[in-house]
Formats: sequence, C-alpha cells, structure tokens
Amino acid sequence: MGKKIKNAKFPKINLLKEAWKNGDLFTKLAFFILGIGNIARKQIIKGLIYLAAEVGFIFYMIMFGVTALSRFDDLGDVETGRVLDEARGVYVQTQGENSLKLLLGAIFACIVIAIFVVMWFKSIQSSYNAQKLQEQKKCVNNFRQDLADYFDSKLHFTMLFLPVLSIMIFNILPLIYMILLAFTNCDQNHQPPGHLFDWVGFKNFGQMFNMNGKIGRTFFPVLGWTFIWAIFATFLNYILGMLLAIIINRKGTRLKPMWRTFFVITIAIPQFVSLLLMRHMLDMHGPLNGTLESLGLIHDPLPFWQDKTFARVTVIVINLWIGMPYTMLVTTGILQNIPSDLYEAARVDGAKASTIFWKITLPYMLFVTTPKLITDFVGNINNFNVIFFLTNGAPLTNDYYQAGYTDLLVTWLYSLTVNSFDYNRAAVIGIFVFIISATLSLLTYRNTASYKDEEGFS
Repeated sequence: MGKKIKNAKFPKINLLKEAWKNGDLFTKLAFFILGIGNIARKQIIKGLIYLAAEVGFIFYMIMFGVTALSRFDDLGDVETGRVLDEARGVYVQTQGENSLKLLLGAIFACIVIAIFVVMWFKSIQSSYNAQKLQEQKKCVNNFRQDLADYFDSKLHFTMLFLPVLSIMIFNILPLIYMILLAFTNCDQNHQPPGHLFDWVGFKNFGQMFNMNGKIGRTFFPVLGWTFIWAIFATFLNYILGMLLAIIINRKGTRLKPMWRTFFVITIAIPQFVSLLLMRHMLDMHGPLNGTLESLGLIHDPLPFWQDKTFARVTVIVINLWIGMPYTMLVTTGILQNIPSDLYEAARVDGAKASTIFWKITLPYMLFVTTPKLITDFVGNINNFNVIFFLTNGAPLTNDYYQAGYTDLLVTWLYSLTVNSFDYNRAAVIGIFVFIISATLSLLTYRNTASYKDEEGFS
C-alpha cells in the first residue's frame, strides 16, 4: 500500500523506470538519442523533430549555454574603462562585460535546459508508447494523424501553446530575473555597462530589517502605512458603497437611475484625470483653499499635501470618491438577488432594519463578495495610481530613503528604480509585496465560507 502511494506521487519517474526496464533496444536508445525510437517505428517526421531538438540543444550549449552558465557565479570581471594607446598617444575606450546580460544569459540557459528535459521525457514516452502499440498489434499513428489529434482530442494543448510560451517569455523570465537581482549589489554605484555588480547573498534583506540603518527605518513605516491604507481603502469603500446601494435600492428612494448615473460618472472619467484634477484643486494655492480663504472660513491654507496626517486622510477620502461607485454597482446586483421572502419573514418576526442588515444582508453580501473583497485588499496594497497621481509620496522627509510619508511599498519600489537606480533593493521590496499578497490571499480565501461551502448559504 505504501509503495503504491509513493509511486503515485512521481508518475513521470515511474514511467522512465518502466521504459528502461521493459523497453526494447530502440526505447533504451531514446534515452540518449532523441527520436530514434519513433524513427525505428516509422514515425519519421516526429522522430526527426525530436532529433533536431537535441541537435539544436547541443549546439546551443556548446556555443553559448556552457559559457553563460560558467559566468553565473561571478557576473563578469572586466569593467568598461580607458587605457592608453601608446602608438597614438591617446586614451581609448575598452569594452567591458555587462553583468545584466550575463545574468540574463544564464537564466535563459537554465530555461533552455528545462525545456530540453521536457522534450527528452516526451521523446522517451512517445517511443515507449509506440513500442507498446506495436506489441499489442495496434496501429501506430503517423505524423498526419498526430497533427490531426492536436486539432481534435488535444486541441487544448494547441490553444495553450502560445499563451504558455508568452507567459514564459514575458512573465516567468523577467520574474526570475528580478528575484535574482535582490541577491546582488545592483544599485546606483554598480550600474552596467560602466560598472559590474556581484552576488551579496541576503545582505539586501538584512538591510530591510536593520532598524539602525536608513533603509530599515524606511521599510517598516512604509510597510505599516501600506497596511493602514489597504485596510481603510478596502473596507470603507466596501461598507459605504454597500450602504449607498442599499439607500438607492430601497423602496422609498425616487429617481434611482439618476442617482446611479451621478456616481457612475466617476467611473466613466479616466482615473488619472480625476486624480490629477483633485491634486490641483487641493494644492496649497489651489481653488479649494482660495475659495475658503475668500469666504473667510480659514486664514491660512490647509496643508492637504504638506502635512503627514492631512495627506494620508485626504488620499483615503479621495479614494472613497473613486472606489465607492464600483462597490455600489457590484452590490446592487447582489441586493436584487437576495430572496425577498427572507426579508418578509424577518419583518413578520418583528426584526428591525438594523437587525435585518446584520443578520441577512451583510452575511449574504460577505458570502458572495468575499473573493472580491480579498482581491480589492491585495489590489490596494499595490494601488500605485492613487498615491502616485495625488501625492507622489509627499510630504517628503529626510528620515526616509527615497520615500515620503504617503508612499506605499509599490510606489517606494518605483522611486528606488527611477530615482536612485537601486534595483537590488527594489527587487527585495517586490519579493516582500508578493509574499504578503500571496499569503493573505491564500490564507483568508481558504478560510472563508465561499471556499469551504460554495452552495451552503441559506
């Protein structure tokens, strides 16, 4: 029993063992020469494709791959510089190595190796399957029949090929690349091609947790404000948007389409336009302060973007104005689908409006919208637009490194890459943001009723 369970966990390894144990000569040769088993069983084109893949892999590794992997440990040792040309008596520029290109080349070589391993396994599997079909006196598919299968029973593989390839090129490769930068000293003092960078291990992570350094004294306050912002931006939008939907949808409210239209207009206007407009209106010498001063309501301009507390409260309030309409639209549809007999039964039992809300409306809403609530919370942790267009991190302070009092982790990451070129520290922050977002999403979602009992609400 234990052996069966163990084998079930590694089906690919079991297949390789079985193919080596029970395979004939050509199947065993396929472990070393890709496609030879298919060619021997008259699957010529298929076998030649596998063989060409192996030849191409060997050529790439000899010409580029081995060299790329050999430079992975040092990331270059020859910097760009100037040397004296004694014949001409002038200094000439010498071409050095580029650590970024060397790192990218090593990552690409690892991906090529991983792809070849998959091709190697598929070649052995194909050869062994063809052998078993021959032993069973069954017909072995030719290339045309295999191709037809990829547009019929295996259509999903065909449809997913380009998306998976695009994900590998545009997502996985840059992701691995940026993660590895977190373990280097690729900062403003080590910028290729003029200068090289090297591996430093977990030094950058240590700086983030070192409260005696300026990086650590920036990281923890920015992390704390990021959580405060995400909590207020998510739950205030959710609660107030839901209450707004309830008020508009109640029987006594007139002109419901008009009220919905007023709030939806906020969504129709591009967000960056609204945010830049509000930034200008709330400026120290902007229209709002000017109007309040002319009316005699204030003597000095209100420091919306100059004071730490003012700025933080302001961005939360403006985010309400932007985010509430989305919640209103979502919850409106859900409200209209709550069974009316639940409300009628509650009223017959003498329940008040507040009791109906807490016992019926809110539980139903939470059951249906919990995945959205989690998504909104993670989205607000990474909410770049609101902070960047409203405050750009202001008010600034000398106590922080490349950050202001309203900067989130994601906007601080942006400042580190654009302003100071500290790609290593920015990569560390990116890793932390991913860990926080992924952990919160998985833990909260897997412990909700929406996940545990999808059909259980009543």
